[in-house]
Amino acid sequence: MAKKAADITPRRELGKPLTDEQKRGLLHLLVKDAEDYIDSYIAPARERATDYFNGEPFGNEEEGRSQVVMTEVRDVVLAMMPSLMRVFLSSEKVVEYLPRRMDAVEMAEQATDYINYIFFVENDGEGILYALLEDALVRKTGIATWYPNEEKCVTEEEYSGITEDQIAVLSQEEGMELLEDYTEVLTDENEQPILSPEGQPLYNVKFRRTVVDRKFVVEAVPPEEFIISRDARCEDTARLIGRRCKKLVSDLVAEGYDLETILQHGKLEPIIEMNMEAAARNPALEARDNIDYTRVDPSILEVQYYDVLVLMDADGDGIAERHRICALGGSDSLYVLSDEVVSGVNYAIFCPAPVPHSAIGNSIADQVMDLQLIKSNIVRSTLDSLAQSIFPRTAVVEHQVNMSDVLNNEIGGIIRMRQPGMVQPLDTPFVGQQALPLLAYLDDTRAQRTGISRTTQGLDADVLQSTTKDAVTAVVTAAESRLEMVARLLAGGGLKRLFRGLLRLVVEHQDRKRVVKLRGKWVEVDPASWDVDMHVVTNVGVGLGNKQERIAFLMQVAQQQKEILMTLGPVNPLCDLTQFRETLGRVVELNGYKDTESFFKRITAEDMQQFMQQMAQNKKPSVEEIYAQIEQMKVTADIEKERANLALKEREMRLRDDRERDKIESDAFLKAFEIEAKYQTTVDVERLRHLMERQRMAVETALTLAEAETNAQEEQVPVQGPTPDQMQGMQ
Repeated sequence: MAKKAADITPRRELGKPLTDEQKRGLLHLLVKDAEDYIDSYIAPARERATDYFNGEPFGNEEEGRSQVVMTEVRDVVLAMMPSLMRVFLSSEKVVEYLPRRMDAVEMAEQATDYINYIFFVENDGEGILYALLEDALVRKTGIATWYPNEEKCVTEEEYSGITEDQIAVLSQEEGMELLEDYTEVLTDENEQPILSPEGQPLYNVKFRRTVVDRKFVVEAVPPEEFIISRDARCEDTARLIGRRCKKLVSDLVAEGYDLETILQHGKLEPIIEMNMEAAARNPALEARDNIDYTRVDPSILEVQYYDVLVLMDADGDGIAERHRICALGGSDSLYVLSDEVVSGVNYAIFCPAPVPHSAIGNSIADQVMDLQLIKSNIVRSTLDSLAQSIFPRTAVVEHQVNMSDVLNNEIGGIIRMRQPGMVQPLDTPFVGQQALPLLAYLDDTRAQRTGISRTTQGLDADVLQSTTKDAVTAVVTAAESRLEMVARLLAGGGLKRLFRGLLRLVVEHQDRKRVVKLRGKWVEVDPASWDVDMHVVTNVGVGLGNKQERIAFLMQVAQQQKEILMTLGPVNPLCDLTQFRETLGRVVELNGYKDTESFFKRITAEDMQQFMQQMAQNKKPSVEEIYAQIEQMKVTADIEKERANLALKEREMRLRDDRERDKIESDAFLKAFEIEAKYQTTVDVERLRHLMERQRMAVETALTLAEAETNAQEEQVPVQGPTPDQMQGMQ
């Protein structure tokens, strides 16, 4: 009896790292257990569901009776697929990232645009979603994975008539390799080298350019390739999760693995073996001729290849790390090609009916496969009854009729009998109408389980005839609720995890800036500074009410927002232009247009600031403002007029004062001259003149200070006192 891997693997001592042999033993045990779980419990159910979806026979058919197979599973799945695809693809951004900091809003918006660009433009996002949804609805789970992939593009470029300096410049470019065998010197008719104007010889050369393009790949994994531990509750808690597949030897060599190692440790098989689950999905593969192409081209030999994520404590520190292990071999032995520690699990499970505390749940096919079997048997019996009533069996008396005539089904054919009554039909009444109510009951059961019925498919315009609006709304709402639940489970589970993993993948593996076209503009994207733990929100178009009702509601909201903006202005505490634009964008999305920016431009903070500045510059004054300006101008004019009048009066007063003082001075000097002439005495005229000038200066200084104080009060500036010279003059 062969020993198990656990018996031949050396026991590990606590606190010590795992040896290579112990790693292989642990990997073998985990892979063996996961394969047994998938192949023994999950794969048969998925294969059976695929057969039901394809309408394959059940195996209970009888010769000579009806063998019709109803396609209940396919009908339900195909009825749900358009609604689910519309739900996931109706929004401009399927998934959106929300920042965790106030200053990271622009970063989150760029990450949202860039990751959606990677999924839908660089990858076939719509095709991937379709495959994931069909696998989930039919085969329990749709499996998505994502990883970086480097593609090398090698081209040869010829250059004619270039100098050695130019050759050196080209050789320094990244990925450029000079092919010496194709380098030649240009010569003239006399076999003399042709020189450049600088005196350097010219060459004809050939370069090999190698361009490495790193892309981020999203792939829908075939269900039969996916393996996971049987006790896993989700992707992150699985002891082992990954995929097993058959790879060509040439593909592994192209990935950098050694050919001798592959041939020595790989389980080599021709491309003739096919997994039964894959054959159920594509029956044409099972009918392929067993031709061994490897005799002609051994590079297309296939090997069993494992790419799994294993949770193990390899370094002996007591904490299990996630290892990505690539290995060759089969169920009996595995050879490890590479082993590296990774930060997370790059797999997402899409399940429409998850089972709590289990990674793999149920499918929609599981809910209707029994109905397909029952309806097929009922329809078969009904058709058999109809056939017996139309073509009844015939009773004949042996040796009294011509059996060739009896077996002839030609209309109007003659049956030769020896005596009358030797041939009698055994009439069988048709009883199929009694099965019709049972078929209707089964349709109701299907509608209760899946929400899919004639009323929700829109196939027959007469189905809801003479039905009240409330009843129609109730029926449609119930169906939409069931589809909404499935859509939310798929979006909140697999889709959110997929886009969260894509964000981490881009941040960790994009080592250079890229220039891509986002929102109609070429922008530079550098994910190095992005937050890998941003919140992820799925924008799936689900909700109660049909599309027309949601559009009508949004139009009412848009009308209310318009009134608020017209009443309170573009900046108010209730609604702004950004919210108004989002409402209009949602209306466009509900009408089936994903690119809302073709109709309404997206408004940024800079756009709002420029708009407000432009409004402030082009703002026209209101009637009240114009009236206030006019009143202010009138007051200013009155003030200026009053000031002019005061200045005129002050000037007149000064002139009158000057005249009076001049008269007083003239009288004083005349009086002095009279005194000198009459009394023959001397009068101090200079002292008299000095006294008069001092008084005149004191008056001028007082008037100047009063005028300066008046002007300072009007202009609100401090008033300077008299200068020392003025003070001395006043004294």
